[in-house]
Amino acid sequence: MRYFKATIEYDGTDFCGYQWQHGLRTVQGVLEKAIEVRTEQVVRIEGAGRTDSGVHSLGQVIGFNCETRIPGESMVLALNSVLPGDVVVKKVEEVSPTFRARFSASSRSYAYLIFNRQTPSALWSRYSAFCPVPLDVAAMQKAANFLLGEQDFAAFANDLDREKVTMRDVMSCRVRRQHDFVIVRVEANAFLRGMVRNIVGTLMEVGVGKRTLDSIPKVLASCDRRLAGPTAPPQGLCLLKVGYGERKNYAHWKERDTER
Repeated sequence: MRYFKATIEYDGTDFCGYQWQHGLRTVQGVLEKAIEVRTEQVVRIEGAGRTDSGVHSLGQVIGFNCETRIPGESMVLALNSVLPGDVVVKKVEEVSPTFRARFSASSRSYAYLIFNRQTPSALWSRYSAFCPVPLDVAAMQKAANFLLGEQDFAAFANDLDREKVTMRDVMSCRVRRQHDFVIVRVEANAFLRGMVRNIVGTLMEVGVGKRTLDSIPKVLASCDRRLAGPTAPPQGLCLLKVGYGERKNYAHWKERDTER
């Protein structure tokens, strides 16, 4: 038995999300089929994050194990030769049996792309959200600073399980403009379902003047999803990178939560 870690890139437009769903086209399902074709074994892979329908990735990480004689350096070519064009394996490494793509991860980094001009784009509509109203990037960055550190992000979660901890540690949240694009980059130890898109939707309200800066701490303290902004469209979101390093011990976490 051999154990593998693979870094995956995909265009999420035509997928019903990352996670396997019966009868639907998912990233996990397509990858598992490719591994089965090349190794002649039915495998189950584990992803570092479960991206939603329409969300993209440049650096998703999966883990799987199988019995195969395919050399590690040939695994990339072997899998890409049977994968569709909207999924690419960028790198494959052999790892320890203790490696877990999801629970060994120490951080996840996402970028959200907003196309910000009066007219939409014919080229970027699959990979960005369109906003025709000018965004105040400086105000958005000031609002983003309130999100840093270990806090309860229940107000930014679409689905809540009362048995699960909603504390997350946001290590960075940066907003910048590049020509017609406004880019929001967020890194955290893990994310709640919908958390990044809800953060972006809230920051965009600040950017167009619909929300004041002092509302952000109040939203966090409320733990009430109704007080945060709308969920930003999925096509602007991309999982950039999954970090693997020393995992921080969180003083306020009473149990090991299911990470996204």
